[in-house]
Amino acid sequence: MRLRILIEPQQGATYFDVLRLAQEAEALGFDGVFCSDHYLHMGDGSGAPGPCDAWTTIAGLARETHRIRIGTLMTPTTFRRPGPLAIAVAQIDAMSGGRVELGLGTGWYEAEHRAYGIPFPSVATRFEHLEEQLAIVHGLWEAPAGELFSFRGKHYEIVDSPGLPKPAQQPHPPILIGGAGPTVTPRLAAKFADEYNVPVRQPEVTRAQFERVALACEHIGRDPASIVFSAAQALCVGESVSDAKRRAERIGRDLDELRSAGLGGTVDEVAEKIRLFAGFGARRLYLQVLDIFDLDHLRLVAEQLAPLVTERAGH
Repeated sequence: MRLRILIEPQQGATYFDVLRLAQEAEALGFDGVFCSDHYLHMGDGSGAPGPCDAWTTIAGLARETHRIRIGTLMTPTTFRRPGPLAIAVAQIDAMSGGRVELGLGTGWYEAEHRAYGIPFPSVATRFEHLEEQLAIVHGLWEAPAGELFSFRGKHYEIVDSPGLPKPAQQPHPPILIGGAGPTVTPRLAAKFADEYNVPVRQPEVTRAQFERVALACEHIGRDPASIVFSAAQALCVGESVSDAKRRAERIGRDLDELRSAGLGGTVDEVAEKIRLFAGFGARRLYLQVLDIFDLDHLRLVAEQLAPLVTERAGH
C-alpha cells in the first residue's frame, strides 16, 4: 500500500500554505498530495483567506515539486466543461513531467454552487454529465495525433476536435472515480476508471464497494486487477492518546468518533486499522489531513506509522 495526503484547502488556505505542506510531504516520502475541489468552506468559521482553486493550485505544485503524484479527489463535473478540462489537465501533466491524476465526480455541495453562480442540476442529471464527461476526456486524450474526435451525447457535443494538447502520460493520466453508490458508480468505475476510491467510509462499507466494482468489471469482461482500489480516511494520530486527542480537538472532532469513522488514535491503533484496508485490497490510502499547518503530524506518520504499513515511495 502507498500513502497519499489529502487536503481540504476550501477550509481556509493560501496557495503557499498548500505548497509548504506538499513540499514537506514530498521530502518525507509520501506517494502523493491530492486536493479536494471545492469553492466554499464547510462547517463553522469564515473559510478565510478563501478556497484555493484546485487546478490552479495543482499547476503551481506541478512546477514546485519533483516526485509526488498530484491531483484531485474529486473535481465536480459541474465546475468545468469536459473539453477545457481535458486541455488544462493535459497541460498541467506536461508541466509536472507526467505526475498528474484526475479525480472526476458529480459534485454534491449545493451551497458552493449557489455561492458562486454555478448551476446545480439533479443528481440523476449530474451522473449523466459525469458519464459523458468521462467519455469525452478519454476520447480527447486517446484520439491519435492528427485525427479528429467527435462526440454527441444528451448534454455535450464535440465536433471535429483535434484533441490537443496530448498529456505527457500515455495513453492518458490516471482517472479516478469515487463514491459509495451501489449501482451507477461501480458501473462507471468499471468502464472508465484507472482507480476506484471509497471516500471516508467504514472498512466493511469500503470492502463491499470494492466487491461491487470488481463484479462490475467482470460483467463487462474487464480484469478487476486492472483497477487500483483505494480509500480516503480522516486522520488524527498521536504518539500517545493525549496527543491524538489534542489534534482531534484542534480540528473540531472527537477522537472516539475518529477511531470509529476514520483513523484516530495512537500509531499502533491507526496501523492496525490501515491493515484492515490493505487486507481486502486497498493499494492506496489517502490520509485526509484537516490541519494543514501541523507538519509534525506528517512527520509522525512518515517516521513511525508508514514503516508499519507500507514501503514509502522512493525507498
